[in-house]
Amino acid sequence: MEPISRRDALGLGATGLVLSGLVRRSPAASPPTGRTDDDGSRRPFLTPGDDFTDVSRGDPIPHTLQGEALVKARLTPETWRLEVAAEGKAELAKPLRQADGSAIDLASLVKLGETKGVLFLKAMQCNNIAQPLGQGLWEGVPLRDVLRLGGEMKQVRRVYYWGFHNNDPKQMFRSSLAINQVLDAPPGELPPFIAYRLNGGPIPLERGGPVRMIVPWAHGFKSVKWLQQIVLTNDYQANDTYALANNDPESYLKTAAYLDDADEATRPAGETLVIRGTAMVGWPGLARVESWLRRVSRPVVELHDDDPAWATASWRPCDLDPPPVDLAAELPAGVDLARIWGFGPDGRPKEWPLRFSVAPWSASLGGLEPGDYEFRVRTVDRNGFAQPEPRPFAQRSGVNGVQCKRLHITAKA
Repeated sequence: MEPISRRDALGLGATGLVLSGLVRRSPAASPPTGRTDDDGSRRPFLTPGDDFTDVSRGDPIPHTLQGEALVKARLTPETWRLEVAAEGKAELAKPLRQADGSAIDLASLVKLGETKGVLFLKAMQCNNIAQPLGQGLWEGVPLRDVLRLGGEMKQVRRVYYWGFHNNDPKQMFRSSLAINQVLDAPPGELPPFIAYRLNGGPIPLERGGPVRMIVPWAHGFKSVKWLQQIVLTNDYQANDTYALANNDPESYLKTAAYLDDADEATRPAGETLVIRGTAMVGWPGLARVESWLRRVSRPVVELHDDDPAWATASWRPCDLDPPPVDLAAELPAGVDLARIWGFGPDGRPKEWPLRFSVAPWSASLGGLEPGDYEFRVRTVDRNGFAQPEPRPFAQRSGVNGVQCKRLHITAKA
């Protein structure tokens, strides 16, 4: 038999390796008990708007504006407006412009949401940062329904959009979508939408309010903050900021597991060590999270991608949080669970964890003898690919390398 490469090993996932006889079957995971932090409390399902990690840009950053500056920037609920127009060969029957008073205001958008509104649990993640930035319940109106307010469209191939940028073209942060991504979607899938609520309340300015774009399947840079301009174009090319700096302009979310704390830890023998983390559930969904505990000797040598140890690794299932027992209690008051994308008429999720959300995981390590260890964690998606497959590139398309935590176990005192 030809030696198996790390790429092959990762692509097979644990099940494939068991079938090929390369590793022994892992024991069944213990029943999930729900994610708790070190103090015994369950981690909140939703991230409060003020607690998201902020990666905003601008000089000054728009969410730092105050008073009259906010009014002039049209970043208050009363002054916000959305313009929709066309350029070049593209045509829009009734452009919506600030100059003639036809631009969309917040009240009109919310009114449209009464009949066309969608609710979506989405975790935001930067394509250049591993850990998700936070998870919220976003509410808004599909972009396609907003575009239809402008009447008939012709010769449109892409939709360009951007937000407030201090009226400085050099600071413009823009993104784009193919018109097919905007108008159409497979059954049960959610199209891009224009959001005006987060966790049941107005979107905070720091999170991109009053109104921002939400692209369900993509990294955060597609979900442009402080949305104010939409332009229909016949251009076939993406115009995304950083597209010429090696960013993937489509940037589908990757399924990947991350450690809450990757720092080396020292513990006495006989102590049960619980390691926790978060998985981002990307485009291909999540089947399971697995860990590999490897005994090593000092000095510890970096494990390279072509090391034969990958081929004999024994991956064991980690515990995933089940859905909260009373999910309604963790969501804003009055939310109809059946209206949230991915939930059924009974108010329960159709699958768990939900795609494009975060999935807390944990692994309990007991009975470790004194010595040195490396703990690695990975996901296996619903297509059977193990992290970092099937998209392992270093290109700016999502950070999904397999993370490692070193452990030093000392003799009992």
